[in-house]
Amino acid sequence: MNIDVGWALLGDWNFPTAIRFGNGRIEELPDACAKLGIARPLLVTDPGLAESDMVQGALSHCAAGGMPVTAFSELASNPVGANVAEAVAAYRAGGHDGIIGFGGGSALDVAKAAALMAGQHRPIWDFEDREDWYLRADADAIAPVVAVPTTAGTGSEVGRVAVITDEDARCKKLIFHPRLLPGTVILDPALTLSLPVDLTAATGMDALAHNLEAYCALGFHPMADGIALEGMRLVREWLPAAVRDGSDLSARAHMLVASTMGATAFQKGLGAIHALSHPVGALYNAHHGLTNAVFMPYVLAFNRQAIEPQLAHLARYLDLPGDGADGVMEWVLALRSEIGISHSLADLGVSESGVEELVALAEIDQARDCNPRALSKQDLTQLFIDAIRGEVTAR
Repeated sequence: MNIDVGWALLGDWNFPTAIRFGNGRIEELPDACAKLGIARPLLVTDPGLAESDMVQGALSHCAAGGMPVTAFSELASNPVGANVAEAVAAYRAGGHDGIIGFGGGSALDVAKAAALMAGQHRPIWDFEDREDWYLRADADAIAPVVAVPTTAGTGSEVGRVAVITDEDARCKKLIFHPRLLPGTVILDPALTLSLPVDLTAATGMDALAHNLEAYCALGFHPMADGIALEGMRLVREWLPAAVRDGSDLSARAHMLVASTMGATAFQKGLGAIHALSHPVGALYNAHHGLTNAVFMPYVLAFNRQAIEPQLAHLARYLDLPGDGADGVMEWVLALRSEIGISHSLADLGVSESGVEELVALAEIDQARDCNPRALSKQDLTQLFIDAIRGEVTAR
């Protein structure tokens, strides 16, 4: 077991929010809550973690700090509006004054959405990330949130959006408010040690997708580009190691940072990977990181003509063999193969008979707007077909 992470892998950062990074820092959970004025938190977590040692330990830390806390874990892997409503009901019934989001992206998204909805009187879908809809919310009624990620992928701990599925519309929606950004984040690499191999791979590729799409997205944002480049370097160096040996705490630590960096960078925007991935998650309940990983080379091939300069710089920064776009594509394909990612969408149970419905949802996905190359209905259709057939071709 490699647990010598060195003195340098510890820090208190204040970008984009207050972050406490380092092994064992979950012990500071009561203090983190108290500094946000939280005295009676509701802890929102994944159902698979509710009885785990790490959640029970977090509850014990709070109890030892004189802080009563109740756990809520009734949520789906792709959370739906009803999960948020139930979390809000638990929040109100327990007289809570803040929320701890503890777990993967699903738990963090429900935690943030519940913090928003705890003080609102409009439907959650009225706060979708469109135009200035967030102004409909009573900002002063949004509950404070402490975020504790246990996976290294979504980066939801530093996001201002909660991804929630609208079951009636059968699509994922981005619920947005600037104050959804958690007030404090605890990044404790030890909490990710028990993540299974398949989820380590899928969430790691999610982190890569966020950094890669942010780097290639339309718009001028050198700060985001710099963060994304270094995030991808960390993924290149440490994701295979984390998959090979889940007890490698140094690999886990670097991947946790890469995940947070990806979500920080994608304030610039995302792209076709996410526009294609969200519908598959909504309709097939597929893991978001896995679908991002599957779509990645198909979107790279489609966008190639629009992002040649960015990919040439990325290849140099990562010291990849080969030239520019070819080097990046070869790296992505080799990485996916090395860590056991499926190559085609068919492996996830998606067939060409479902493409029309998937395209209809991808057409209205907000991530589409920042893709570096315009996406027509025909383009989206062909990308879904390519991913189902496993054919990576430049167009």
